[in-house]
Amino acid sequence: MSQPVVLKSNPHGINLILDPDMPFTELKKEILKRFEESDRFFKNAKIGLSFEGRVLSQEQEYEILDLIEKNTTIHVVCIIENDERIDAYYAEKIRAFEDAQAGRTGEFYKGTLRSGQVIECESSIVILGDVNPGAKIIARGNIVILGSLKGNAYAGAAGDESAFVAALDMDPVQIRIGDAIGRSADKGPLSAIKNRKKVMEPQIAIVSEDGILIEPITKGLFK
Repeated sequence: MSQPVVLKSNPHGINLILDPDMPFTELKKEILKRFEESDRFFKNAKIGLSFEGRVLSQEQEYEILDLIEKNTTIHVVCIIENDERIDAYYAEKIRAFEDAQAGRTGEFYKGTLRSGQVIECESSIVILGDVNPGAKIIARGNIVILGSLKGNAYAGAAGDESAFVAALDMDPVQIRIGDAIGRSADKGPLSAIKNRKKVMEPQIAIVSEDGILIEPITKGLFK
């Protein structure tokens, strides 16, 4: 093979074509390199993965899946065998998985988060209470706080910069959305939060060209 690892798209995911002779330890390094290069293209994709060109043990397959999950935003839903009947079966499973995820729009937490408390969420989250200094919320989706945000909030934790953070009282120590980070000017030297106003009104934080923009929530904002 001219390349030890080749990624080839198929209707349900990716064919991973592997060199049959390269030592497995070296092959894993090449696999990681190829997936890191392709991560922006497949960002947050839910895929089926098939192996070609080399017979792998189940343990080796698991090592490759673990490598992809820990170092990229790609989610491997299943391994697809090179058989039409099995391929159709797994294609149906992938669709069912995506349909189930589409219905999961968010989670709720009722109560005040105190210093040292951390909440992590695989979707969006609504907090019915305050987030005090020293507390942290991390969500793959959006964060909505029906109370005061005075701690840390990290939305779009899988790299989604279209996510947002909203609060009835916006006074955070730090906000992160995707890869953009902003800190309140009076709580650290790394301020990247624009238009922040210390007022008791609902506000929303989004990513703009200049960093993180905070502005009042109005009727026409989401248009």
